[in-house]
Amino acid sequence: MPSAPTAPALASAKLIDPQALMSIRSLELRARAVVEGFWSGMHRSPYHGFSVEFTEYRQYTPGDDPRYLDWRVYARSDRFFIKKYEDETNLRVHLVADQSRSMEYGSKGVTKSAYAATLAATLAYFLHLQGDAVGLMTFDEDIREYLPARHRAGHLRQLMLALERPAGGRATDFTSPLERITALIRKRAMVVLISDFLAPLDRLERNLAALAACGHEVTLFQVLDPAELNLGFDQPALFEDVESARTLYFDPAVARAGYLQKFAAHTALLQATARKLGVTFHRLTTDQALELALFEFLQARMRRGRQFRRARNGGSA
Repeated sequence: MPSAPTAPALASAKLIDPQALMSIRSLELRARAVVEGFWSGMHRSPYHGFSVEFTEYRQYTPGDDPRYLDWRVYARSDRFFIKKYEDETNLRVHLVADQSRSMEYGSKGVTKSAYAATLAATLAYFLHLQGDAVGLMTFDEDIREYLPARHRAGHLRQLMLALERPAGGRATDFTSPLERITALIRKRAMVVLISDFLAPLDRLERNLAALAACGHEVTLFQVLDPAELNLGFDQPALFEDVESARTLYFDPAVARAGYLQKFAAHTALLQATARKLGVTFHRLTTDQALELALFEFLQARMRRGRQFRRARNGGSA
């Protein structure tokens, strides 16, 4: 069995620059470009076909890769079957996307909101191709829109239209969407929360714990602008809070040390919460290729699948 791939295997392929990607006006076309680029990169990498842990079989249909035909099953049944891989098993995924005004910031031509929407669209497009049901909830200080998880004609287009709506709202509140999604989901599912997480985290742990306690798999994607990591400004200037409209004049050289200390503490709390609850956490910046985000998502799914099988088998490999 090939080992799980590493990011450099995909990074060696030609990835789409986020600024070039955002020049595509259609969100669905952006998502398609990322997914097709991802598969193209994986096919050129030495880890092509890395997800080889199968759980069942399905009958061969024209277009399937004949390399995965199981000839032993054919010898017994005189029918063609291929192994069905973990990534092909049906899944219900609920995307919860932050559309608050703080997501509108972008220092390098790509706003966090555009990047996050493209990330959500990419995951939705990929999962839809896999036959999975995908839903969406958008929020700021309130829930903006909700689409239940479905896999049928026209649903993906509705989801893309919801993601294309501009960010708004004066605050970010995780409680309303997470409590609502916990109440709505009846069967075991995956919940993917996409935000910059630059908001108070005091109630986030309780909300995520409620989801985890119901048996749902939770993934966090933190989307940040590169300038937010190191306060990457050179000159004193007047800064405006895009949510409260409050302005503040300060010198980045003077404020940087205090900012970095508070930013590190906030990040440490978020990551510690994820670890404590067994929640998958990814940090992305808007200058990173989205193919890598999709790669990290699938790799985390593989790891979780192995852990689940070990637990189910009483700890055996």
